[in-house]
Amino acid sequence: MIFGVPIDFVLFGLTLLGVALFHHHTLRVALIGLAAIVIYKILFTGFKTGTGAAGFIAHVGHEWVILANLLCLLMGFALLSSHFEKSLVPEVLPKILPHDWKGAFLMLIMVWVLSSFLDNIAAALIGGAMAHRVLRQKVHLGYLAAIVAASNAGGAWSVIGDTTTTMMWIAGIPPSAVFEAVIASSVALLIFGIPASIKQQKFSPILKRPHVHTTLDWARVGIVILILAFAIVANVTVNTLYKHEAGEFPFIGVAVWLAIFVSVPIRRPDWEVLPRAFRGAIFLLSLVLCASMMPVEKLPAASWQTALGLGFLSSVFDNIPLTALAIKQGGYDWGFLAYAVGFGGSMIWFGSSAGVAISNMYPDARSVGKWLRHGWYVAVAYVIGFFAMLAVWNWHPDAPHPLKAEATAQLITK
Repeated sequence: MIFGVPIDFVLFGLTLLGVALFHHHTLRVALIGLAAIVIYKILFTGFKTGTGAAGFIAHVGHEWVILANLLCLLMGFALLSSHFEKSLVPEVLPKILPHDWKGAFLMLIMVWVLSSFLDNIAAALIGGAMAHRVLRQKVHLGYLAAIVAASNAGGAWSVIGDTTTTMMWIAGIPPSAVFEAVIASSVALLIFGIPASIKQQKFSPILKRPHVHTTLDWARVGIVILILAFAIVANVTVNTLYKHEAGEFPFIGVAVWLAIFVSVPIRRPDWEVLPRAFRGAIFLLSLVLCASMMPVEKLPAASWQTALGLGFLSSVFDNIPLTALAIKQGGYDWGFLAYAVGFGGSMIWFGSSAGVAISNMYPDARSVGKWLRHGWYVAVAYVIGFFAMLAVWNWHPDAPHPLKAEATAQLITK
């Protein structure tokens, strides 16, 4: 303990502080922080799975499915976004988009809708690819923050839109209990989307007309649809028919890469984007693994105040273990919790996998100071959306959820 705070948290806090301050060396800082935490726990405190190096290996064995899924999705969807951009679909968007700030806002709505049935990483990268073309390759950092926020807000009210809501679904929480988060999500989209779109229009106006003689590459369009279809089918099938096996293998990530390999003879993927995507993925996995080793045994009593706080905590702490603890504890209104842990990570660029994915496309986004300065309305939107839902829907806590013993063990250990 240091002033009553476990040294594990001190090391993790210093790692996050280093990421915030040294944004040109984020991967190096994350890896150093991970090494420090691992060495400290091996030598002194041990892990929930045991002590020493054996305990660490066992811990990684419990976390490998989540880590493998994130790695596969971040790299696979980087190839997907490249296919989407080269399909020239973004080139024809000026035909249907308004030629003022409302066009930029409509793109955010597209990302929000896409994320409700796609992984939020894919939705964010598709949004980034659209913005790159339609906004003349000059995308304001505040608008990038809005793209990430739209992808996270869209996934917060759907059980197939985000890992945290899927966890609730696996645990037996009905989709209708999560869907109520659409109230807060919609309000938040208006609050951050309109100022971000106006700011982007002033920074670099939307194209007024498409390029002449643009011909869509329908083969690449088909590949994008194929990859997304594989991901959606795998997600729905596994979490509907094989809930107990969902935590045993990275089904969704493998499905994405299966679709990529199947499509290679049709169009060559842009393999050149993988090194950059891999570095971003390793950075995120380092932070996720650090968070998984923190001695978080329980949360404060379930209340709307606790749910609101978990949203802010999600901006710097992995929301997966937080969600697992909340499900085990029970007593939450699941719509509020889904919105909080799903959207809260948008407030900082590394607070969500979508933010890390966007930063791989736009490296200038890797600055906490710039993200907060130019995307401050995301945090404001989070609070306003939460209290708007509280006023309209009220807090309807559920009883501690009756999870089966094996489902509880699988959820908490994974």
